[in-house]
Amino acid sequence: MADLLVVPLKKSSDVDIVKPLKNLIQSTYNTGDNNEDYSDAIEELARLRANAIWKIFEKSSLEVIYSYYDQLTSLATKVPPQELQIPFKWKDAFDKGSIFGGRMSLTVASLAYERVCVLFNVAALQSTLAAQQPLDTEDSLKLAAKLLQQAAGIFSYLKGNVLTAVHQEPTPDLSPDALHALAQLMLAQAQEVIAYKCIRDEMKESMVSKVCAQCEELYAEAQRALQRDHLRALWDRDWIPHVQAKQAIFRGLSQYYQSAVCRARQAVGEEIARLQIAAELLQGAGAGAGSGAGAEVVREAGVRAARQLAAARRDNDFIYHERVPEPRSLEAVQRAPIAKPLPLPDHFSQPFKDLFARLVPLAVHQALQASSARRADLVNAEIGKLREATQLLNSILASLNLPACLEGAGAAGALPDSIREKAAAVRAAGGLPALQALMADLPDLLQRNKDILDEAERMLREEREADEALRAQFGARWTRSESGALTEAFRANAAKYAQIIDNAVRADAIVQQKFLQHKESIALLSGSEGELRAGVPEAPDAPAGPASDADHLRQLRALMDTVETLKAERDSIEAALKEVHVELREEFLRALAEEGAVDEPARSAAALGAALAPLQRRVADTLRRQEDLVADIQRAHSALMETRGGASGRDAALGRLCAAYDAYQDLTGNLKEGVKFYNDLTQLLVAFQNKVSDFCFARKTEKEELLKDLTQEAARGSQRPAPAPPSHHAQPAQGAQAAVNEPAAVKKEAPPRPPPPAAPGAPPAPAASAASGALPYPTQPQGMPLPYGPGAPYPLYAAPLPTLYNPYATLPYPHHAPRAPVPAPAYQPYQYPQQYAPPGYPQAPPAPGYNPFPPQ
Repeated sequence: MADLLVVPLKKSSDVDIVKPLKNLIQSTYNTGDNNEDYSDAIEELARLRANAIWKIFEKSSLEVIYSYYDQLTSLATKVPPQELQIPFKWKDAFDKGSIFGGRMSLTVASLAYERVCVLFNVAALQSTLAAQQPLDTEDSLKLAAKLLQQAAGIFSYLKGNVLTAVHQEPTPDLSPDALHALAQLMLAQAQEVIAYKCIRDEMKESMVSKVCAQCEELYAEAQRALQRDHLRALWDRDWIPHVQAKQAIFRGLSQYYQSAVCRARQAVGEEIARLQIAAELLQGAGAGAGSGAGAEVVREAGVRAARQLAAARRDNDFIYHERVPEPRSLEAVQRAPIAKPLPLPDHFSQPFKDLFARLVPLAVHQALQASSARRADLVNAEIGKLREATQLLNSILASLNLPACLEGAGAAGALPDSIREKAAAVRAAGGLPALQALMADLPDLLQRNKDILDEAERMLREEREADEALRAQFGARWTRSESGALTEAFRANAAKYAQIIDNAVRADAIVQQKFLQHKESIALLSGSEGELRAGVPEAPDAPAGPASDADHLRQLRALMDTVETLKAERDSIEAALKEVHVELREEFLRALAEEGAVDEPARSAAALGAALAPLQRRVADTLRRQEDLVADIQRAHSALMETRGGASGRDAALGRLCAAYDAYQDLTGNLKEGVKFYNDLTQLLVAFQNKVSDFCFARKTEKEELLKDLTQEAARGSQRPAPAPPSHHAQPAQGAQAAVNEPAAVKKEAPPRPPPPAAPGAPPAPAASAASGALPYPTQPQGMPLPYGPGAPYPLYAAPLPTLYNPYATLPYPHHAPRAPVPAPAYQPYQYPQQYAPPGYPQAPPAPGYNPFPPQ
């Protein structure tokens, strides 16, 4: 077994990853078109984490930690790493703790931090397994060299990425300087294994000497890295002497094998000089080389070097008589750098099965969301044109008392058939009471959404206030990130949700105004036929008009039939627009694989333009035909009114009833859309509230860990002040010098014994707590209380907001949906589904696969 140094493992603690991960996936991915259940995959990921933390010393531990890291890497490309609000706690790998208990640790609520710590453990475990490999078989030598080169590559990768992932000062084992030292150590040990393989395979002495010379150089670099002032206390006390001994051993081996090269070319003087160096270094190192195949190689080389040195001196004295050069004048042995840090593979575990294969990469998901929002904008724009034109047409017809004036010429006292049909339809739909019931639902739904948003804002506010209080108390020692920077995205999205609610309130006011305008006529339509007949004035007795009156009536009825045909055509166009669906998932995936990015605007515009162009032409055609139709109706109506001598009161009443029927249909649709809007908004707000709760819980855990560390630090560093000297020892003039010259025979009173240290994790004494002025931090449970009153919490909906959503599309005011991106702070902002989602932050692709064991 090779005498190799082993990197200790980082220790973690159990944490619930199921609930926050479910909340994140539900709020980020689950839309109306994709509402899949990932519970099994999340449970399996939690099981993998438990095994990777607690079963790392079993035989298959490397495969276990490989599987967990690969799942983390795959998941990080699909969800924002900084968005998973789980308080991951990891201890420093080299901290042995103290008599006061505890270890140096860091808690960060970030999936990127979890990946960094797990990857550190991957390299540490690789170093452990490499040290366990025997040096007497080909396969074990290759495996040890490969594991050590992989570990060197991992530590080199972490050195350049750990600060970006953690966003704060890490524990000492994750500092860039420490990671650089570990990478150099792993690389030197990999070159050592390769050197042993060259010796075992009896390769040419020139090659072995070059490999050993490179190993000496790598150990020298590792020694310089390990001996930096701020790192010396981090390592075990035998690490630096061990590295120094290894540097001497391989300097001796390189000189020993290079002496054989000198002997082959009969350079006896140089051979003796190199053998002198080799014998001195190898015999001195062989005594403390320990056991194992590597130590045996060193001892055998030392014995042979001494024997060959004696023979070479004897031959030189009797035969060659060459001058032996000084050791420092010898030419340096050339080096052969075979061991190299291997890049991170795409997947450590083989074969790799992605638990979240159904989740597309985050960049593709964001492109699909943007494309869906773009499609919704285009579709809603066309639907809005149709509905606006239809509303304009209805208003023009209502101003002309059409079609009521056409049906007012019936028998005296009889209601027109169209009015009776409209009244029957209103009564079948529930009439005025049904409309009032829908109206009564809106305030409760509105208040529920306001309460959810207020609760989320309250949690953010209390977390910020507690952080500011502790920061003011501890000052520079309170090292965690400020709440203001981390919650910027939360507060921005809360403001957007508040704006959405304000827009909905204005929409409710428009609906209420329209309801009050037509309330009396809707009540009349909701009553019995007798009440309806009584509410319509009798037709006045008028002389029979000329024959042209009947012609005008026929012309207007034909035009009204054209109006109904036009409305039916628009209904079919609107239904076709809503059914337009463009599948771009595969195209986006292909673009990401080939180009590394997705040009969503260009690809979406081309695909949507081709799909919507025919329907857009039909919309433009109906708008053009309406202009001609309205002009014909106005001319025919003017002619009819001239023959009749003006409109009667009956015509006006029938016109109000027709307008009330149209308003009833519009109000019913608007109110149902409003109820759906508020329910869908509730889903988003509950997901947002859950996200805020996860964040606050993670921050609470991080705060408690930091408070614990500060308390233990204060316990370790606190000392009682020295007691004041007795009055008879005081010196009036010479003070300090007199105290120095005081006779040793004077026995001074010993200071009182300090109190015993507190037990690990014990709270500070009441007096100390009061003196420190620590402010209590409000306890925030992980579960989130919903603000709807006791006994009736609002459930978390399973169906989030669908992709196509246009609340109150028929109302004459713009629907304000948040479109502007949220500026990205240091902390990755939270992703929201649908058109409310700010732009995402795709992760860098993983490093290419590692190289196999280098050929000899």
